Amino acid sequence: MGSKKKKPSGPAGSRTLLVPLLFVLFVVAASRLQACDAASGFCAGKCAVRCGRAGKQGKGPCMQRCGLCCEECACVPTGKTGSRDECPCYRDMLTTGPKKRPKCP
Repeated sequence: MGSKKKKPSGPAGSRTLLVPLLFVLFVVAASRLQACDAASGFCAGKCAVRCGRAGKQGKGPCMQRCGLCCEECACVPTGKTGSRDECPCYRDMLTTGPKKRPKCP
């Protein structure tokens, strides 16, 4: 009589599906991290120019706010001041609370 091969069941069968699934998830996660790093590099360079006139104490907060706005809007106006019409999203972001002020430097 011929012997029939049984499909692996239980933990061994689960592992055969789990390994390729984990590999695919790892590849997807790695590609997303590279995209975020590229965007952060773009924002860091643009914000360094934008916050160039800020003093030592003001440069950190300026870079932080500019970075948040850049990540949200994917653009930063050129130059150190003004030029806000180049990036309407950046221009129109306001702080929360009763006093609505421009959020982005």
